[in-house]
Parts: sequence; C-alpha cells; structure tokens
Amino acid sequence: MTNIPELLVLFFTSIVLSYTLIKVFSFVFRKYWILDKPHKYWYKRAPVPYSMGVIFFLNFLILSLFFVEHNMKYYVILALWFVITIISFFDDLFDISAKLRLFIQIMIGALIWITSIKIGYISNIFGWVINLETHHFELFWQMIYTIPLIFTIFWYVLIFNSLNWSDGIPGITSGLSSISFFILFVLAITLFFWDDYVKGVKNAMFVAEMSIILFTSTFVFWLFDFREKILMWDSWTMFLAFMLATLSIISWGKVATVLVVFGIYFIDAFYVIIKRVLAGKSPLNKDFTHFHHRLLDAGLPKKHILFIIYSLSFLFGIGALFMDKLGKIIIFFILVVIVIFMNDILSIKEKVKKIKKTDKLWE
Repeated sequence: MTNIPELLVLFFTSIVLSYTLIKVFSFVFRKYWILDKPHKYWYKRAPVPYSMGVIFFLNFLILSLFFVEHNMKYYVILALWFVITIISFFDDLFDISAKLRLFIQIMIGALIWITSIKIGYISNIFGWVINLETHHFELFWQMIYTIPLIFTIFWYVLIFNSLNWSDGIPGITSGLSSISFFILFVLAITLFFWDDYVKGVKNAMFVAEMSIILFTSTFVFWLFDFREKILMWDSWTMFLAFMLATLSIISWGKVATVLVVFGIYFIDAFYVIIKRVLAGKSPLNKDFTHFHHRLLDAGLPKKHILFIIYSLSFLFGIGALFMDKLGKIIIFFILVVIVIFMNDILSIKEKVKKIKKTDKLWE
C-alpha cells in the first residue's frame, strides 16, 4: 500500500514534465524549422513541429530511472525500444519497404520471447484461460515453446500495424494509446489489491508505474495533437505500439484487454487486409480504406469520428475488465458489426435524407 502515494507523485510529475517537454521542443523545433510540409498532403494549415513523440522517450526515460524497478524486464524493454526507435527513424527518412518492416517486427517479437519477457498462457475476453506451452523443441540447450513464440510474434506484428494504420486523423493514435495505457493501469491497480502472491503484487506495481507514465505523457500529447499543434511521427508511433504489446504481456497475458480497447483497429486491420487480398493487392500496401477513412467518406466530421472511436474504445476496455463472459461476447460482436458496417449504415442514412429532400421538393 505504501506505493500508492508514490504513484500519485509519479502521476503529477509526469504531467508537468510532459507539458514542459512539449513546450520546450515546440519552441526549439519552430526556431530551427523542424516542421512538417502540409502542402505536400493538401492540408490548409501552417507548418507544425513534427517528431514531437520524442517527449515519450524523454519523459519515460527520466521518470523510469527514478520511479520504476530496474529489473531484467526493464533493461530488455529499454534495449529493444532503442532498436525500434532507430529503425523507425530511418524508415521515416528513407521509407523502408513494407516487407523489411514486417521482417523487423517479426524479429522483435522473437527477441521479446527469447529474452525474459515470456508468455505461457492468455486469458481472453470470453473468460477462458488458454495454456500455450503445449509443444516445444530444444535450441542451443534452451527449451523453445512453439505456440507461445508464434503467438508473441503475431501479437507484436498485429499491434505495430494496427496502431500505425490508426494514424490517419490527428488525435486518433495518441487518444487510443492514452485510453489503452489507462485501462492497463486500472488492471494493474486492481491486481495489486487483489493478488495475494508477493511476486504478483510486485509485478502489478511495475506495470502500474510504467503505464501511468505512458498514460500521462500520451494524454498531455493528445491535448495538442488533436488540435494539430504538433505531430507524433511514425518513429514514436512504433514506440507506443511496442510498449502496449509488451505491457499487455507482462500483465499476466492480459492481451485480450488491449485487444478489446484497440479492437476497432484490430478488426479493421483484418477487414482491410482481406479486402486488399480479394482485390489482388498486397496486404502491406498503403491505401485509404481504413475505418476512419470510411467514416470520412460517409461525410462525418473529424471531431465526430474521434468521439466515436474514443467512446467505443473506452467503454469496451472497461467492459473487458468488469463484465462477465456473456457481456464480453456481446460487446465483441457489436464491435465487429460497427467496424465493418458503420460506413454502410451512414451511407444508407445519407441516401434516406436525400430521398426525403427530393420528396419535399415535389410536395
């Protein structure tokens, strides 16, 4: 219980530090013209500082040095995070091919499993606990469990691409990340009070400390991001994806919780990939068929789209924590219907409006 006051100190310290870093880097980037080029994308606004996601790196690094336990998991996270950031930075500059990015994501998932961050089971939204350690083989005197390794690789690739593809409207990525880290924090605090196992309590506090730092920094960033005052850049989107994927694994295999919070873009990822394959296109190619693009095409304003995405993610995330099995099954299928058919529903509504206007003209 003595850690709760420390979390409060960490919460307010992170808010102040994040806000300060954003102001400082905004000033420096504007002074040295480290700004985007909105005319290249037909945006009618003034240039704004980009690669501002650097504040996630600095805020996390500074606060974790003082507040987070320095165990093997912590050092593995820092090391791989550094590698991901460097690779993503070069991707931003030189546009690395989609196949090479996919290979790198697969290697990251494999390295995570081979190191101290492992997963042996998962608890899903339907309430079942699935044991993954059923088949194995030996490699260099190390026991390799096949299903956990494949699952971990799949999980990281899914998170990386789902979060990256969500970055189509200012505020979506930072907003969804903030909600996800908040849900993970609530999960960690819940387990901190309920778990009787000493190592479980210790791990819960470790996740709580990490997630509260990331929640506050992404939330403060979102306050500027959705108003298009600053831009994140893909390098830092990959960092957020990496941290979401990693913390969900550390949180006793609670990947299903993040799966529900980010369910909109998980389902959207599969939907878009299937559509691309059926159209004879590469599933890795970029296009404008994602959920937010379809809502834009249906005529919804950006603010309304953000409200829909935030509301669904938060409600389903809370539901994943506290609802029973039947409730989770219901909200999961509701989410599938919303993601796949939302634009069709809006299109029908628009057609009905046009028919009514035509009828009035004939009256």
